[in-house]
Amino acid sequence: MKKFRLLSVLAFTLIIASCNAQEKSKNLTSDQASSKIEVIDFHTTHRCMTCNAIEANTRYTLNTYFSKEVEEGKITFQLINIDEKKNEQIAEKFEAAGTSLFLNVIVNGEETQVDLTEFAFMSGNDKEEFSQELKAKLDSELKKL
Repeated sequence: MKKFRLLSVLAFTLIIASCNAQEKSKNLTSDQASSKIEVIDFHTTHRCMTCNAIEANTRYTLNTYFSKEVEEGKITFQLINIDEKKNEQIAEKFEAAGTSLFLNVIVNGEETQVDLTEFAFMSGNDKEEFSQELKAKLDSELKKL
């Protein structure tokens, strides 16, 4: 069991390094006066198995637990390829240099970025664990709207 955990930690470290994920949390002012949560999944053109699982599990969580909030526009999902020139500005805003998962919580026009990248890589290949943790985080952030 210890060997499995050690290998898991090592694999996580290698994945993070190979995907150039960065950990950041910032407060910014938005042009929008609305309150919502933007779930933003940044990726590169060439994606690993875990990167694809993060997207799939994020979509699953939103469809399963937050379909009403998505329909109402309280939660949005964006999949952004940082290798595309048109996405350069948003990638810079979030300092996303590789696969990254963020919640951009906007309350009355004030933005707070929540970096979930580390969690996403640690739980990305376990659909149930990933989904439950993302659900809890979104539930918590929705209370702020």
